[in-house]
Amino acid sequence: PANFTAEELKAAVDAAHKKGVKVYQTCNTVPRNDEIDRLPDFLMESAETGVDAFIISDLGVMTLAKKYTPNVDIHISTQAGITNYASANEWYNMGATRVVTARELSLEDIATLRAKTPKELEIECFVHGAMCVSFSGRCLLSNYLVNRDSNRGECAQPCRWQYSLMEKTREGEYFPIDEDENGTYIFNSKDMCMIEHIPEMVKAGISSFKIEGRAKSAYYTSVITNAYRQAIDGYLKNPTDDYKPEKWVVDEMYKISSREYCTGFYFGHPRDNAQIYYDGGYKRDWSVMAEVLYSENGRVFCRQRNRFFEGEVLEVLQRGVEPYEVTVTDLRDENGEKIDKAPHPMMKVSFECEKDIPPDALLRKAV
Repeated sequence: PANFTAEELKAAVDAAHKKGVKVYQTCNTVPRNDEIDRLPDFLMESAETGVDAFIISDLGVMTLAKKYTPNVDIHISTQAGITNYASANEWYNMGATRVVTARELSLEDIATLRAKTPKELEIECFVHGAMCVSFSGRCLLSNYLVNRDSNRGECAQPCRWQYSLMEKTREGEYFPIDEDENGTYIFNSKDMCMIEHIPEMVKAGISSFKIEGRAKSAYYTSVITNAYRQAIDGYLKNPTDDYKPEKWVVDEMYKISSREYCTGFYFGHPRDNAQIYYDGGYKRDWSVMAEVLYSENGRVFCRQRNRFFEGEVLEVLQRGVEPYEVTVTDLRDENGEKIDKAPHPMMKVSFECEKDIPPDALLRKAV
């Protein structure tokens, strides 16, 4: 994936703002001298698109942002490694409006940080997604093995690869680090999932929940964001210490591509509970079949993403409501010709449906 052009960023910001959504632009890589020279123009161009904040980890970048784009808020990235209130306070004193804490903090640590920082300083914490084997993403494995710098947005995630142990003088003789003779995934961490712990996170003083989403699909983003939105709104309606989201909300966590889940460092050092030693891949049990374009005259018009057939039962992922099922009946192509399947990528089709399914809803099924 490439960066947005100025025109693309402006269009994205405008679209988000029309929906009441803010846009924070990441500027949290480790810049070199030649990049610093180009940064003022980049920051000013980005500010003109209407972005609401820059996410920054470098002092030099922050200095330039304050100088050239003083009206854009500054959020301090998790890559700054904020683990204590003294650090958070200093970033605030320098002009930050929000800090994203290191993933390695417990809820108790965050509560202390909240209590000893100005109430105007927002605290953002990761609640869902991949965990890094290194402290707050400060890893050199990717750079060393494949020349892709994890601190510059290019991590190849070699921590997910399979490794074996070899003694220096016994070349070719690989010793399993675990019982499996094929090797072990000694660096491979589980994914974080805190959707069942909304009360604890709110009580700790977290202002904003951050979902890790680098290189994730639109489907992943839709599912996870929708689920956490429902969980948070449910808690706000019933703010009790024993609040739990509805079962369907939690079930959504298992309808996307993910690894096994854990709660990270929030309840103390995770130790063995946060590692996956036997596998390095994702689990994927659901696929998107189509994207809804619109509904009209008792029919749903959609764009195919994966092959599906007449008579199949698909589940509808729609913002703000529990997923529900529809059956594909009277399937037709965009010319109105009856077909028994939708085999071609991105082909437009329609089928009869009593439900008025809104645009951008997704049709999926278990695979």
